[in-house]
Amino acid sequence: MDDVEAVVLVGGKGTRLRPLTLSAPKPMLPTAGVPFLAHLLSRIRAAGVRRVVLGTSYLAETFEEHFGNGESLDLELTYVVEDQPLGTGGGIANVAKHLTTENVMVFNGDVLCGTDLTAVVDTHRRTDADVTLHLVRVQDPRAYGCVPTDADGRVQAFLEKTEDPPTDQINAGCYVFRRSVIEDIPQGRVVSVERETFPGLLEAGARVSGHVDNAYWRDMGTPADLVHGSADLVRGVAPSAALPGPAGESIVLPGATVAKDAFVFGGTAVGRDAVIGAGAKVEGCMVFDGAVIEPHAVVESSVVGAGARIEAGAHVRDAVIGDRAVIGAHCELKGGVRVWPEVQLPPHGVRFSADV
Repeated sequence: MDDVEAVVLVGGKGTRLRPLTLSAPKPMLPTAGVPFLAHLLSRIRAAGVRRVVLGTSYLAETFEEHFGNGESLDLELTYVVEDQPLGTGGGIANVAKHLTTENVMVFNGDVLCGTDLTAVVDTHRRTDADVTLHLVRVQDPRAYGCVPTDADGRVQAFLEKTEDPPTDQINAGCYVFRRSVIEDIPQGRVVSVERETFPGLLEAGARVSGHVDNAYWRDMGTPADLVHGSADLVRGVAPSAALPGPAGESIVLPGATVAKDAFVFGGTAVGRDAVIGAGAKVEGCMVFDGAVIEPHAVVESSVVGAGARIEAGAHVRDAVIGDRAVIGAHCELKGGVRVWPEVQLPPHGVRFSADV
């Protein structure tokens, strides 16, 4: 992999994850105990790539503040700021002058994937491709654009979402480019690789290959996917060398306090200085630094923001609780509800059932 470097696109605002992304970019959200981006960088490093260019924009300074020059990861990190949204293709073009190798791996910074990265590069080399796409097979491709390939692995088309997709293969958000292809992408304007760059290459007769597998894959763009992806990382279902502890039912970071009779399981990550009270049940959750879950509260498949408090006897399911919010005793929250930072719900303030 000496002739390969990586680009990770991390410039999005993560609006679908608000209020979590009001204070941090999506790739920096604590996921299985560390910023999500740390998991991707660990896999890039494990594949043998040494140099990574990060295409940043929203809250750009937070990336370098945390990762620095990459030395702690045994990587060389370069940061390039995108002053205005340029789309995936425009974001790739924006970092072109910082690239030096013949082949460049490009990653969407919000995808959790378990594919063998060296195998994707091997496909690119073996087929002498101009661009190679990682394509993953999904059970229900109707929610995605589809990418059919022929028997030789050559991409045939890029199809929009349809109720009757001709293939179960979708774009997994990982590519290998010849650097010369990147240099030909127009600069300084919005460019979509799916709608402009890749179809244009096919029209010009370029070789666009597909590397197809059934690897673990999840787009981390919604709260539900973020929570499930974090739990999969904690439990070892999704691969990562960046876990801050052994895989299992939970990861509890230093400084956190978990009562002996609390139930913390299902891939829960408990942040630094968080507190889980006696008899509390916390299943498949992301509990950020300094959060407090009081005795006998039940929290399931939810995100509890930094410094937030779930008071005694409250029941929170499939919810996002913003930083420093307070959910009063015996409240019930469920079904995708989102509580903004600093909001305080009084005891019994929100209920779905009548038994108080």
